[in-house]
Amino acid sequence: MCGIVGFVGRRNAVPVLLEGLKRLEYRGYDSAGVAVLLDGQLQIRKCVGRLRNLEQQLQQAPLAGAPGIGHTRWATHGEPSDVNSHPHTDSSGRIAVVHNGIIENYQELRRELEQKGHIFRSETDTEVIPHLIENELADGAANFEDAVRRALRRARGAYALGILFADDPEILYAARHGSPLIVGVGDGEHFIASDVPAILNETSRVIYLNDGEIAVLKADGASVFTLDGRAVRPEIKKVEFQAEAIERAGFETFMMKEIHEQPRVLRSLIAKHIDSNGHAQLPGFSLADEYIKGLARIMIVSCGTAYHAGMYGRLLFENLAHVPVETDLASEFRYRNPMVDPGTLIIAVSQSGETADTLASVRLARKWGCKVLSICNVRGSTLTRESDAVFYTEAGPEIGVASTKAYTAQLMAFCLLTLHIARIRGTISDSATRELARALQRIPDAVHYVLGRKDDIQKIAGKHHDGPSSLYLGRKYNYPTALEGALKNKEISYQHAEGYAAGEMKHGPIALINEYLPVVCICTRTEDEVYDKMISNIKEVEARHGRIIAVATENDRTVAGLAEDVISVPDMRDEFSPIVNIVALQLLAYYAAQARGTDIDKPRNLAKSVTVE
Repeated sequence: MCGIVGFVGRRNAVPVLLEGLKRLEYRGYDSAGVAVLLDGQLQIRKCVGRLRNLEQQLQQAPLAGAPGIGHTRWATHGEPSDVNSHPHTDSSGRIAVVHNGIIENYQELRRELEQKGHIFRSETDTEVIPHLIENELADGAANFEDAVRRALRRARGAYALGILFADDPEILYAARHGSPLIVGVGDGEHFIASDVPAILNETSRVIYLNDGEIAVLKADGASVFTLDGRAVRPEIKKVEFQAEAIERAGFETFMMKEIHEQPRVLRSLIAKHIDSNGHAQLPGFSLADEYIKGLARIMIVSCGTAYHAGMYGRLLFENLAHVPVETDLASEFRYRNPMVDPGTLIIAVSQSGETADTLASVRLARKWGCKVLSICNVRGSTLTRESDAVFYTEAGPEIGVASTKAYTAQLMAFCLLTLHIARIRGTISDSATRELARALQRIPDAVHYVLGRKDDIQKIAGKHHDGPSSLYLGRKYNYPTALEGALKNKEISYQHAEGYAAGEMKHGPIALINEYLPVVCICTRTEDEVYDKMISNIKEVEARHGRIIAVATENDRTVAGLAEDVISVPDMRDEFSPIVNIVALQLLAYYAAQARGTDIDKPRNLAKSVTVE
């Protein structure tokens, strides 16, 4: 969840580290720091708060040197503070470490090391790593690399590490287990980073480290080894997106830019995957037709926004492909002893491909003999490398912490996968397939329509942003939309919000409704089977004087007569309406956050990639 950057080469590391950390600010953090080697000594600057605080500190006390490591911390063990900030050192101050992840057995390691005379300065789990390495050097490790390997074999949990050793002034060490870390290959220099955007302005050639690997990086070369010392031949891959993709391009925030990128992303997915006959085509898809025909069950595992996408996917698969489907929060999947056998397809959904709970669920399912299909946005990520088949959403880098274009791309991925699987299983006719494909092709223009009404949505948000809470209601395909709309509001405006299946309102939430409570009702498609029931729910809110904000099909006079405010959307097939409706709710949350003065791209306490459990 934190950010790591490292550099080894012949220029000053500090500007490289700062620029890389700026490009990782979207991941969420509460402190920052850097360490460089200068004249055989480790020099460290770190402080609590935003990166600008560190920059001010460096202006007051300039620092230069190489190699170097930098870090933005999201607190897990120990409160945000200067002393808990990374980098951390050993007792001698000769070893510096930055770390993403959690060392699960740090308490027992710390007690052991303290008994041997090691003095700890922070409350963090990370600090045991440099002390462990120091201890292994004292206990007879052959060299520093051997000491690192021996130390990490004792650490349980997840880590991505950047390590400097004052007595190896030409080398940057890196290690990975369960938390993402890449190596950037430059011209006479090398980099490490927890995510590609950090170094994209420096190089487009990267090595994706695998779990249990250690990289030894010099200016002119890179070597990779396993924890037992076996050499690994690294594979250098080309990053496919450009540095411009991680710029704001004139928008006030990354989130607003990414909201506006959705029509392009959706149009691109449709163009790639729908052929002239209206059939969904999945080039390179590695699940055989015979396997799909024999599917007994699908289980979708994911977290957060991706879980809402999975709930939508379940409805599509069951209604169109006639496959029994379960959805599960990845954080709960492992602990409920699910009844899974090799006839179950696991679909894992993750924007980053590094979500810790999702990866753990996938690894467990593979032990049970299940095939894994991942829906993911990041090529080369851990999830894609551990899956039998991958549907790439190809949304491009998503920098805003609150997911927008990645979510609608996941919804579109489920639409296309459903059409593909339904055709193979023979559950929909060719004419029905063509009709559904035509409806999908209308979606990008429908999203454009909603974007064109953002001024109206801003006015609505301005009326309702100041309340302590809000309620979101939806049914069937738009129940997940209600959940996701409420999540967006919580994430960036900090207004408490809850999403409910509208039919559940009478089972408790109706007690909350009064003349101050905004209630967002998703009520589209007048001929849909749940439309009349949604109207009944809206009338129940009206009777209790709730402040109704309706997302409704344009020119729907019935809803307009009941709601205080209406966000109009184009008429869409019910199956695909969530892809359009959620854009309206993204904008509603965005403008509520703007009115409340929050940091939209970097909401408090949140991180873009949740790489710890």
